[in-house]
Formats: sequence, C-alpha cells, structure tokens
Amino acid sequence: MLDFAIFWDWLSFAVRWLHVITGIAWIGSSFYFVALDLGLRQRPGLPAGAFGEEWQVHGGGFY
Repeated sequence: MLDFAIFWDWLSFAVRWLHVITGIAWIGSSFYFVALDLGLRQRPGLPAGAFGEEWQVHGGGFY
C-alpha cells in the first residue's frame, strides 16, 4: 500500500510540473504569434479586397 502512495505522489508531482511547463509554453507561443501577426504588412499591388497572401507548408504551418 505504501508503494502505491509513493507512486501516486510522484505521478502527481510529474503531472503538476508538466502542466506548469505546458502552460508556460502555451503562453509563450501565444505572445510569439501575436507579435508575428502585428509585424505583417500588406504587400503593395494586391487586387482590391485582398488583404494579404497565405503560404502553407506541408504539415499545416504557415507564415
């Protein structure tokens, strides 16, 4: 029974820190993409009604 309690404590500790690290990464990537969006400029010479271009890379990444 004691082994299960120790295992449960370590598992809880690991999940808690994984949650903290994931939250930090999520917030950091949010700030990164907001800064990236704010840096986008409209290219001259686009047709009327077009606000920009979209470039996609295999895997769904863009920008």
